[in-house]
Amino acid sequence: MALLKIAQVGHPVLRECARPVTRDELATPELQRFVDDLVETMRDAGGAGLAASQVYRPIRLCVLELRAPHSFRPEWPLTVLANPVVKALGEERFDNYEGCLSVPELRARVPRWAHIRVRGWNRDGSDFEREIRGITAGTFQHEVDHLDGTLYLDRVTETQSICTAQNFVRYREQEYVARAREIVARHGS
Repeated sequence: MALLKIAQVGHPVLRECARPVTRDELATPELQRFVDDLVETMRDAGGAGLAASQVYRPIRLCVLELRAPHSFRPEWPLTVLANPVVKALGEERFDNYEGCLSVPELRARVPRWAHIRVRGWNRDGSDFEREIRGITAGTFQHEVDHLDGTLYLDRVTETQSICTAQNFVRYREQEYVARAREIVARHGS
């Protein structure tokens, strides 16, 4: 396995709409090694997810894993998604404070759907379909946005919420964690 370089905001690859992968392509040893590298890179960088386009490969593939130490956010097992599609279920939204490995040291409030259905394929090409709620739903939306060439900054509706990671911790994290716990209590994830 190898650590991959993460594209930073302003690089054109982050604005490309990623192309779908085939089941045959997904099964190749080369793409399976790439998945391992994507997971290793996400974990090394401390991310909750990473899309292939963030490492200069615009294919519809992403990985997600929500692990401790975030006490307010439920854990989610490692998930590899090929060709994911997100559909909102219901009208409820919530404001999620987000950061991104491709937009280092910034955070901002982003409206996200509270209840979604995600469809795609697992790493082995089998069908994946789940209903996901709350904070976890926001993470899935963030990663699928990358595959469409969208950054979370494009979805910020209140530009006054943009802050450095340090100032987020200093001035906004406590309020966000309290709100996130409410969302988790209501939605279970």
